[in-house]
Amino acid sequence: MLYSWICVLTSNASGVVKSIEKGNIMSNFTAAEIEYFKSQRLGRLATVNAAGEPHVVPVSFRYNPETDTVDIGGRNMTPTKKYRDVTRRGVAALVVDDVVPPWQPRGIEVRGRAETLPTGGKEIMESFGPEIIRIYPRRIISWGLEGTAYQSNSRSVEAGASVE
Repeated sequence: MLYSWICVLTSNASGVVKSIEKGNIMSNFTAAEIEYFKSQRLGRLATVNAAGEPHVVPVSFRYNPETDTVDIGGRNMTPTKKYRDVTRRGVAALVVDDVVPPWQPRGIEVRGRAETLPTGGKEIMESFGPEIIRIYPRRIISWGLEGTAYQSNSRSVEAGASVE
């Protein structure tokens, strides 16, 4: 579904992004970031265990326009370390990136509050289990999606900002 963009990023005095408006839908992601998510199938999820040790794994994901979040699914999520880490700590980060020839790196990193949910996996891929990890963005960093390959777009997202 395509929307026409009414305004660009707006930020308050401290540089925290409020949201981006497209028609009557609000998003913390730019149109280019959403389209990039839709073009990719694999990302890397970072979680932290109770001892503060990092854990990074490849995952399948989708941008969820209804909640303005990134949803992560798999075939058997509940017993996995990533699922346990998010249940215990409530934070996660996802990186999705690639390189376009001859050498144009591009990607997006989303850090934020995360939760585990009992449903939603089938929306990512029919063969997945029902459970998902959902990331609510607090920090978004993208590069190579708009402008040059080395131009980044980084911003903090105001807590509680959501789709209207």
